Amino acid sequence: MDDFTPEQVARGRALRRAQLPWALGARAAGPAALLLLGLTPAGAGLVGRAGDLFGGTRTAQVLAGIAALLLIGELVQLPSTARLWVIRRAYGLITQGWAGWAADRLRGLALGLLLGLPVGYGLYALTDRSPEGWWLPAALLAALLVPLLSFLFPLLVEPLFNRFTPLPAGELRTALLDLAARDAIRVREVLVADASRRTTALNAYVSGLGATRRIVAYDTLIGTADPREVELVVAHELGHVKHRDVLTGTLLGSLGAAVAVVLLGLLTSWRPLLDAASAASAADPRSLFLFAACAAVLGALAGPFQCAASRRIEARADRHALELTSDPEQFIAMQHRLAVANIADVDPPRLLQLLFASHPSTTARIAAARAWAAAHAG
Repeated sequence: MDDFTPEQVARGRALRRAQLPWALGARAAGPAALLLLGLTPAGAGLVGRAGDLFGGTRTAQVLAGIAALLLIGELVQLPSTARLWVIRRAYGLITQGWAGWAADRLRGLALGLLLGLPVGYGLYALTDRSPEGWWLPAALLAALLVPLLSFLFPLLVEPLFNRFTPLPAGELRTALLDLAARDAIRVREVLVADASRRTTALNAYVSGLGATRRIVAYDTLIGTADPREVELVVAHELGHVKHRDVLTGTLLGSLGAAVAVVLLGLLTSWRPLLDAASAASAADPRSLFLFAACAAVLGALAGPFQCAASRRIEARADRHALELTSDPEQFIAMQHRLAVANIADVDPPRLLQLLFASHPSTTARIAAARAWAAAHAG
């Protein structure tokens, strides 16, 4: 940690310690509520009452139950997410006011309803049509939904939360496009996201598949980092494209979604769980919270494995950036700038890394860059 001053290290640790209990609370609140409602008659009763407000039909139960499920998930996490927002604002990472934060939460909830209502309705249509074998077509549809959402996300979802403007013609835009060309990667455009209206954090990414692929940089990064550091950040992101991480992740996501549906089919056909949820079968809308509870448990179990895979992928993208630019010194400078600007804990506890970290620690990334430089010296 010699790359950072004691004050920088202490500030990152202080932020991590301030956030940790609330971050864990936000992670635990949703699954805890789902387990409470999904493994007791309470969830079934809630679906029934919500459905009665709209006529009491099976369709009303399904749609009103999904809306209640999403609203409860938002509400139980609200205290923790609000407190995290306050902490990050106190540390200068948040520039947004309460009105903007509330608008983002409402947009997220609306997006969840827009996706969740048709998906949930389709699921229960399948269970009604084939109570025993619904999971087979549902698994296929889930696998197809993942790449569709990956394709549409940059076109329909990202604009709901940020405004994107083309990076003006100039040396930086030319350098970024040349970097992509040198990497034999077709990029549709280079965009700047107006992240500064929410945060001071620095970031960039490559989003989209095929014709929708574009380089996106936060305006905070463009405005504060040296052009060469911006290139290093983008080179890392191009590494994900070069190694087909987005495509591979999408395919693995499709497989994971299909497997999850199959497991849900097994779990929701187990009589003790159905009895606990007061549901007659998986086709019974009163099983909605049981479905959600089982999905939450599967997601929590998969989390550490997903993080481990992500850390390996991110380390490979770092190596790609070094190989593409042959500039370990600027890579280290870039990592230093990102860590300081984002108030990162540069060397967090090992257990937290294993359970929750999607990226290697900053000290590990800098050490890897120095190892690469030593191996390629001369």
